[in-house]
Amino acid sequence: MKRIAILGAGSWGTALAILLAAKELEVTVWGRDAGRMAELRRERQNRRYLPGVAVPDQIKVTEELEAALRGAEAVVFAVPASALAAVAVQAAPFLAPSVLAICATKGMDPESLRRPSEVLTAALGRTMGSSAPRVAVLAGPSLAREVARFQPTAVVAAAANEADAVAARDLFHCETFRVYSNTDVIGVESGVAVKNVIAIAAGMGDGLGLGDNARGALVTRGLAEMTRFGVRLGARADTFYGLAGMGDLVATCGSRLSRNRHVGEELGRGRPLARILADMVHVAEGVPTARAVHQLAQGFAIEMPITAQVHAVLYEGQDARSMLGTLMSRQPKSEIS
Repeated sequence: MKRIAILGAGSWGTALAILLAAKELEVTVWGRDAGRMAELRRERQNRRYLPGVAVPDQIKVTEELEAALRGAEAVVFAVPASALAAVAVQAAPFLAPSVLAICATKGMDPESLRRPSEVLTAALGRTMGSSAPRVAVLAGPSLAREVARFQPTAVVAAAANEADAVAARDLFHCETFRVYSNTDVIGVESGVAVKNVIAIAAGMGDGLGLGDNARGALVTRGLAEMTRFGVRLGARADTFYGLAGMGDLVATCGSRLSRNRHVGEELGRGRPLARILADMVHVAEGVPTARAVHQLAQGFAIEMPITAQVHAVLYEGQDARSMLGTLMSRQPKSEIS
């Protein structure tokens, strides 16, 4: 594959474009905002989402969707979960049946409660007239700024069809970006979704000044929640001890670059959620994802106390310090259960 289209000109889409361009691939980045695309073309820098990082001249930039997709052999969807279905429907008429669609969206659709690859498969299949479009997922501990600066990163490319997982793996794999293949799409995507919710909880603990012991407990019990949730949805348990589970969880809960951790930290300091989100340039997918995961957990009767408390702080008016008291006062139980 030589011709790649990336839909989404945020920090993640821009970082992936820089990565692929370094492999001497023909890369086009699409964004719907004509003004921002013109600025990106002119300045060769994504000042809004990835300031200070040069965008190579060979990366084409356009706000014309058909032009971006013309002749593309692989298309990377790097848009927020809330926009994924609409963008996929718009893109589908311009895609060849053989195209590999790679979903780099994290979270869950807030309306349908479906995983991103489910949304993408349904939208492409409906519009392209194919019941089984080629869809893969790219996920793992991959903060965009570090990827764009070619700092060592390892992620997972997952697809139900192993050949598609390998194709996505080989497309991105390079000296600074190690990619493993996996066929457990449910596990990879559910892990990525839940880790953003746990990162908000970890951030709240940091904002409250609870210390490293508390963060270690939240991360560990968050991994237990993530595994319980994913297995109930049909995932393999061992996936959550890999890069899309534990790896992504550790990075997102501990990094100063994590937008979800930032939201939690500000909540812990007493700032209202609406004000926190209004001040952010990036989308914190953990906020809508917390609602989706909480609803799914209730529907499937999955015990997820950390998620329930994050949901209570975000949507039910509970303050962050009460979250701690509720979690710590739960009935003692066996750790392995």
